[in-house]
Amino acid sequence: MKIAIIGAGISGLSAAYDLANANHEVTIFESASKPGGLAAGFKSERWDWHLEYFYHHWFQTDNDILNLIKEIGVSDKVFFPKPTTSIYMDGQIYPFDNPLRALLFPKLSPIPKIRFGLAGLYLRLTKNWQALEKETAHQWLSRTMGKTAYQTLWQPLLIGKFGEYYQEVNMAWFWARIHKRSERLGYFMGGFQAFIDALTDTVRSRQVDLQLNSNITAIEPQADGRFQIRLSQNQPDTALFDQVLVTVSPDLFSHLVPALPNNYLANLKQLKSMGAVVVILALHHRLTNQHYWINIPKKEGFPFLALVEHTNYVHPRYYDNDHIVYCGDYLTTEHKYFTLSKEELLARFLPTLTRINPNFTADWLKESWLFRVKYAQPVPPINHSANIPPLQTPIPGLYWASMSQVYPWDRGTNYAVEIGRRVARLMISNRT
Repeated sequence: MKIAIIGAGISGLSAAYDLANANHEVTIFESASKPGGLAAGFKSERWDWHLEYFYHHWFQTDNDILNLIKEIGVSDKVFFPKPTTSIYMDGQIYPFDNPLRALLFPKLSPIPKIRFGLAGLYLRLTKNWQALEKETAHQWLSRTMGKTAYQTLWQPLLIGKFGEYYQEVNMAWFWARIHKRSERLGYFMGGFQAFIDALTDTVRSRQVDLQLNSNITAIEPQADGRFQIRLSQNQPDTALFDQVLVTVSPDLFSHLVPALPNNYLANLKQLKSMGAVVVILALHHRLTNQHYWINIPKKEGFPFLALVEHTNYVHPRYYDNDHIVYCGDYLTTEHKYFTLSKEELLARFLPTLTRINPNFTADWLKESWLFRVKYAQPVPPINHSANIPPLQTPIPGLYWASMSQVYPWDRGTNYAVEIGRRVARLMISNRT
């Protein structure tokens, strides 16, 4: 078959890998100047390694991406440090990444700790997420671990991540966050972009045509069952394709294929998601002594949700001894952070870092970057499995694979690989 893939993120590249291995002719159209999607990175001219636009790591249980890495022969590039992840509360930072640290956490009395621990153990052991999706995380956690533990630990993080939607998120999403988590977190030598480049090279070696800077304006079904891909005015129209896989957001997908049935388009528009805004700082000095990831409840008054000191996870020598800090937040797409300039965001963010380290001053800042995306975190309501569009759309030969469909798992590169390879199998089996 002659197959077009829209988007050269991890899911598109993974699908292309399997489709090309099955001897199909594959063309990938990517609007950006390089592959990778949300997992892509950039590199200061001073650095040896790339850095992700949005902070990334792998768990030791992320078998889909680790198996793909093994298949393409670069497993020796993966390593698993054991960084410290923590919670900021009442002016203090508390490590909170294993059972012992949870037991020693001073903000809960013994009974709430026991209930918290038993609920966490259940979530680690159970595989019955289908039962959990019938109730919201807000309700289940309040009832099961008690309001004290919930309101102290998890409610602030749900509010921070989902804002006004936090009471709508179902418990299966929360289960997935706990069920597969590992203390050791994986990274790729050279950054995630180095992995993406290795996968891209492998895909290209299978004769896949990767067309970067290709702005798709429409996907048009033809009378003979094939598809015409329309590009922007300064680019020629493509040849016809037997099948098309689209790996973009629900909103963009609906605009690219207006021929989709109205009821299907209406379902796409009902899928909610949050955007992400990240300011990256390159500092002259270390901000914290040990903390990689610090979750910060909104009630603490910081202008962001997570503070991620990447160089407490990956050694600063790969970044010209810069100390790299992400200040990130999940926000509705109407939030003012999507229109403020980098300088305006820095004016809000930098003064609050003295609460993390009293010695911090603005002259610690060496360089900074701002990255934003409006499709970063799907919002899964009760019984969400019934809302998810199947990979095969109502139009024969047209497929859609996105992070909105990896549920109950959370978005991430591991599940991008899983869904990319799953849709490739489906496309091969449905060959006409």
